[in-house]
Amino acid sequence: MPLVCPDVMADANGALSGHDGIQAEMMDERCILVDSDDSVLGSESKLTCHYREGLLHRAFSVLIFDSEDRLLIQQRSTEKITFPGMWANSCCSHPLDIDGENGDPAQGCINAAIRKLPQELGISQEVASSIDFKHIGCFQYECRWNDEWLENEVDHVLVARVQSLDLSPNSNEISDYMWVDANEIVEIIDGTGRWESELVAPWFRLLWREFLAEGYPNVMEIEERSGVVKFGRVDINATSTPPGTSLMNALKSHRDDVESEIMRSLSKIKQERLHGAMKHLFTGGGKRLRAILPKLVGDAVGSSNPGHNTLGASIEIIHNFTLVHDDIMDQDPIRRGLDAVHVAYDDATAINAGDAMLAVAFEILAESEDIEADVLVFLVKSIGEMVRRVAEGQMIDMEFEKRDKVSEDEYIEMIAGKTSAMFETCAMTGAKLSGASDKVVKSMAEWGLNMGLCFQLMDDLIDITGDTKTLGKPAGSDILQGKRTLIAIHALESGNELPSFKKAYGSGECDSDLLADAVQELYDNGSIEYARDRAMLHHSKAHSCLDILGESHSVKILREMTDYQLVRIN
Repeated sequence: MPLVCPDVMADANGALSGHDGIQAEMMDERCILVDSDDSVLGSESKLTCHYREGLLHRAFSVLIFDSEDRLLIQQRSTEKITFPGMWANSCCSHPLDIDGENGDPAQGCINAAIRKLPQELGISQEVASSIDFKHIGCFQYECRWNDEWLENEVDHVLVARVQSLDLSPNSNEISDYMWVDANEIVEIIDGTGRWESELVAPWFRLLWREFLAEGYPNVMEIEERSGVVKFGRVDINATSTPPGTSLMNALKSHRDDVESEIMRSLSKIKQERLHGAMKHLFTGGGKRLRAILPKLVGDAVGSSNPGHNTLGASIEIIHNFTLVHDDIMDQDPIRRGLDAVHVAYDDATAINAGDAMLAVAFEILAESEDIEADVLVFLVKSIGEMVRRVAEGQMIDMEFEKRDKVSEDEYIEMIAGKTSAMFETCAMTGAKLSGASDKVVKSMAEWGLNMGLCFQLMDDLIDITGDTKTLGKPAGSDILQGKRTLIAIHALESGNELPSFKKAYGSGECDSDLLADAVQELYDNGSIEYARDRAMLHHSKAHSCLDILGESHSVKILREMTDYQLVRIN
């Protein structure tokens, strides 16, 4: 299944037409897709990994030192598609999804370096194989070269020391090289002296400062770092910008306004106990993503107005109404670190509170002086449809538990209602309230739909691939509960034996070894990769929907929100 929609691929293939044929051909190589902790999620073409928003993938950087502690650096060829003409470390490339390189991360990167060094530096395969590489750690970063191309990598750092090397660089890869001593390395990393006017690869500066600055020149004695050092998004000078900074700032700046709108709305209820039950979940914090989303969309398509806060408050109140009722149906005792409403009060009060929240949500829309009558009709109809779809999705999900077989299409239909409907409605109504054209309103609805689908599919993946500490619940709980996720559906329909998975699935509990074996079978069966592919398909489609808006700071915020679905916005 492709990870990007056809329109995006067409654009990408067109973008290659102006580049060197050899470099363009290498864009067909299959890179290893990983998450921010370097867990393997599948593979995709080098083209897909580096074009537009790209995909996080595994890479390696080699630093070769001679007996005089000089470092071999290279200037990337001007034929390179990404970061041409930049000075970088001795060799930098990607392990591929091939035998020997797609297994253990450190050894896979070493094997890839042995393959790549002859191709770039012109040394023999025998010489490359004789080099004693040491893996000292890895780091995650994202940096754009231009509007089309970027690096988005978990980069593994390899160091080596040689007595000498007889180099014959490939001019298609390297335009120049040199051995630099300690003083010049400092100038390169700091961008001083003659290096002030030279382009230096951001990953080179990041890895040197983080892994080598303190240990140099005793590079072979540097202890290996565990885990992934996370730099997030950086600029061309290797200055970090935490991922989602613009989004987080926007949420923070608007949160107080929408929070006040929510509390004013709930204050319509004068009965003390009912009012307390309605406010209960809102005291548990949260980013208020759904509440602020209509305003963010309004800004991106034109301009927002105070009515967007009322609209957002209405949808957020409805969202919390669904949570109150969901917790009753599932008998979940905790929500947002608090007692669920039915626990803090009682079932009857919780049901009544949910009903009152639904009524208040529509009441405040009708009262708003900032929402025109014709737009109000659209908003009420859209939000009413959203509530119906969420209810239908919840009911379908409950019915799945009683069925022997659930298809992929049925699962997608269920999460399109239960999870995506609110994102879709927030985006669609936010655009409509800003006076956007029907075409833009439709495109924003599709963006919200695909973002919501990506959100839920990533949620399913995180449950299986995450750890208990991070999740706040036992890892693999979806397996133990027998939930019909896309991963489980693919596994059950594959026709393969999967004995550990089938024994653990729906068991309620099992020992950690059996669960680990079950997860490994899902990896080996391609079920996890299949679900990841589907999530990334919707991620790519969501980004494509935003293309109609052009580029602006407000659109950048929506793109960051789209990307944040990959790391879970709650």
